[in-house]
Amino acid sequence: MKAYIFSIHITYQQFLHHYSGAASTVLVTTDNGLRLQLPATRLRPFLTQLGVRGRFRVTVSEANKLQAIEQVL
Repeated sequence: MKAYIFSIHITYQQFLHHYSGAASTVLVTTDNGLRLQLPATRLRPFLTQLGVRGRFRVTVSEANKLQAIEQVL
């Protein structure tokens, strides 16, 4: 498995736009410059009144299938 670290700052309103289906994915850039396209629904557990903010680790399989997203400090 491979893991990538990234930061994200999406306001609550921006996230609702993604989650409502207007845009079903979120494009992020990892710390080492790789661009990842993630399903917006996978970020929903991290949604607060401020939106989705912080540093995250995404883990993918050898076939690049999304395994997990977790918030890191």
